[in-house]
Amino acid sequence: RAKVSLKPFKQNGKNYDYGTIMVPVHNQKKSADTMYILMQNLAKETGVNIDATTTGLTEGIDLGSNNFKVLRKPKIAVIIGDGINSYDAGEIWHLLDTRYDIPITKLDTRNIKNVDLSKYNTVILPNTSGSSLNDVKENLKTFVQNGGTLIGYRNSLKWLNTNKFIKLDFKKSKPQTKNVAFTDRSNYKGAQVIGGAIFEANIDRSHPVNFGYNSDKIALFRNTTVFIKPDSTGTYQPAIQYAKNPLLSGYISKENLKELSGSLAFKKANLGKGKVIVFTDNTNFRAFWYGTNKLLMNAIYFGRFM
Repeated sequence: RAKVSLKPFKQNGKNYDYGTIMVPVHNQKKSADTMYILMQNLAKETGVNIDATTTGLTEGIDLGSNNFKVLRKPKIAVIIGDGINSYDAGEIWHLLDTRYDIPITKLDTRNIKNVDLSKYNTVILPNTSGSSLNDVKENLKTFVQNGGTLIGYRNSLKWLNTNKFIKLDFKKSKPQTKNVAFTDRSNYKGAQVIGGAIFEANIDRSHPVNFGYNSDKIALFRNTTVFIKPDSTGTYQPAIQYAKNPLLSGYISKENLKELSGSLAFKKANLGKGKVIVFTDNTNFRAFWYGTNKLLMNAIYFGRFM
């Protein structure tokens, strides 16, 4: 049993940031001595600093307060099969299974209707147009309404928006060139594709999706033209929002750059008792873009608290 801190605090002269994990000694299935040995071994194996404390009183939040939320063991299903981008699904599978040693279930789009989704607390929807999911949208919606977390990527956002899982306001680039000659049409269309470039975004480090990041900026890999408008009220700071001048490396057309500037890379919505979480970009690109892997892991572990 472990808990996550939603606010920073100070203990024994040391500062602890958003997302600090606390493992109480009491109310565990293992004895205090066994827990101590377990923590020692984990520190050696992972290189993570694990500190002990003898009091719940700290400078800032109390360790026994409701600013610490109990974590649940992930029970994850990843949707695969017809209509699902196999590369994106494979990258998610590799991250969880190989990098983090977290078991997952792969749900084929053809079989979802016959699966009891209540066995899972997280379902991940990789990049897809969603056409193969139209017959199971109510199954997925019921899963979320009953307390599950649904995480969607890239083009799946359009399907989730259309089917009222989450309300998104999309931006669409408008071509500035007119009367393009026939011989130049393919080149012009190709220039509007974001084949793979790196962009800067600003993050709210207090938001659970960003727990563990030390900077208020992040580099995102993007190969999609899905752009989400920020909320018109501007009341709250977006969790992840592209910078005003976001291009760090690579090519993007002037039209797409204009739409990308200030757009959202992440959004979440409540649906019944559960959460719908969406990312416009691939956080796990080809198993080497490590910097954003943490976003998915945070969505899995802390999605309930967003």
